[in-house]
Amino acid sequence: MKKPIKAKFTKEPWTADLGDGNYKNPVLHADYSDPDVIRVGEDFYMTASSFGHIPGLPILHSKDLVNWRLINHAIQRMPLEGYDRPQHGNGVWAPSLRYHDSRYWIFYGDPDVGIFMTSAEDPAGEWSELHLVHAGKGLIDTCPFWDDDGRAYLVHAFAKSRSGLKHRLRLCPMSPDGTRLLDEGQIIFHDSQRHPTLEGPKMYKREGYYYVFAPAGGVETGWQTVFRSASPYGPYEDWVVLLQGSSQVNGPHQGGWVELESGESWFMHFQDKGAYGRIVHLQPVAWVDGWPVMGNAVDGNGVGEPLQQYRKPDVGSNYPVTVPVASDDFSALTLGLQWQWQANPSDSWYSLSQRPGWLRLFSQPRLNMEDTLFQAPHLLLQKFTAPSFRACTLLDVSAVSDRGEAGLIVFGYHYAALRVYSSSSADARKLQLVHGNEEQETVVWELPIEAEHIVLRADVHHGAGCSFGYSLDGEHFEVLNVPLFQAMVSKWVGAKIGLYAKEDFIKENPTTKTIKEQLLPGWADVGWFNISALDIE
Repeated sequence: MKKPIKAKFTKEPWTADLGDGNYKNPVLHADYSDPDVIRVGEDFYMTASSFGHIPGLPILHSKDLVNWRLINHAIQRMPLEGYDRPQHGNGVWAPSLRYHDSRYWIFYGDPDVGIFMTSAEDPAGEWSELHLVHAGKGLIDTCPFWDDDGRAYLVHAFAKSRSGLKHRLRLCPMSPDGTRLLDEGQIIFHDSQRHPTLEGPKMYKREGYYYVFAPAGGVETGWQTVFRSASPYGPYEDWVVLLQGSSQVNGPHQGGWVELESGESWFMHFQDKGAYGRIVHLQPVAWVDGWPVMGNAVDGNGVGEPLQQYRKPDVGSNYPVTVPVASDDFSALTLGLQWQWQANPSDSWYSLSQRPGWLRLFSQPRLNMEDTLFQAPHLLLQKFTAPSFRACTLLDVSAVSDRGEAGLIVFGYHYAALRVYSSSSADARKLQLVHGNEEQETVVWELPIEAEHIVLRADVHHGAGCSFGYSLDGEHFEVLNVPLFQAMVSKWVGAKIGLYAKEDFIKENPTTKTIKEQLLPGWADVGWFNISALDIE
């Protein structure tokens, strides 16, 4: 069967490139938390925290620091115990990306396990298996550094929740191959009065000085500090180089510095924007008396404030406007890179080949009776991509089994799902809006339906309030007459939006199902998933 209802696309909901030689911040209005960026020749690469979402460690590419596309993930499956279920807030914290010895390297701290490393010859290719560089709890925000004399180091921060330590940075000698730390190293900075919640260090060397760029003051209200010394172990001078000031950008900090072939310097950092997550900004950097001056230094003392708009970096050429892909027509043999699962996926969760051109989501049973969708590993989600946008998806629900459901979900600590539910009673199929959290789900709206094909829609408005609607022909939509649902964060991550299919059977108790049901679960087919600008605003 051909897809009976076509996707409608208006325009991208967020584009940083203004098309006139300037750009606007954020350059990525999406939750690429704790970004780090490098330049290799004429190419820029970036990675970010992915916590427990799989695939993890996103790899983004740009030619000008403004136009970015997602090209890979360094972690395809998490090889640690427990990742068959969601690990909210655990996993990959604040990675660092480096290019050394003709290889790309990523180091990150898992707060419960230790310091991990992976590397690759091609950032768009296969990355090596995760290697445990150093075991220990609370070792986070790691950054490697290879010095001119061949010595290697690793700087990191501490998570108090696991280690009991906070507000300090430690530097350890590391084997040049990046596989192990050589000793316990030493604390290179600790001043909890002036720089509380010191974390996220990135180490560099410039004109004979060692620099450590590190955020302080906390995610929502902090500032960017730079430390400078003539020796890797210090003592270090410190200077606050970027803070909110009179701008609208709260907590501008934690990111990476790059120097261009043209001699320009730039700094990428995040801003915590509530339900939208930690979005990515780009600031120009001027070096004055050996210190970086970021953004707009309004008071003349070297402390900068974030710029809302500026000229694009001088990379010698103009490049096409590019944004990370969000929509998917499921015509490829693999899922689009924008999609992440809540845990290590199973081949039994989905198929792109059983019905070519469609994504088949097999209904997954609950793992425990009390579970809501908050604990479901099989949610297929992607990041919010703009302050406001429209998400539409076409579902064929003809094969959803009794007590099964499939739908469109806005996910966070609290979630809303517009779902088609197939009841075992005489009421048959219903379209329902449910609100849920870790503890419970509540049906807030429902309507009996007979259609097998339906387009579900979620409109995310400025401020992350969400309205929902549906259509049986793809042209005429009925908007649900319910209050806006307020999207919100999950643990350390912004709200997400995506798809799922589930049934109300318990995995550990297959006797509740017939032989036929055990062999062949129900499913929903997804014809397309479309993200576009919300043209009603």
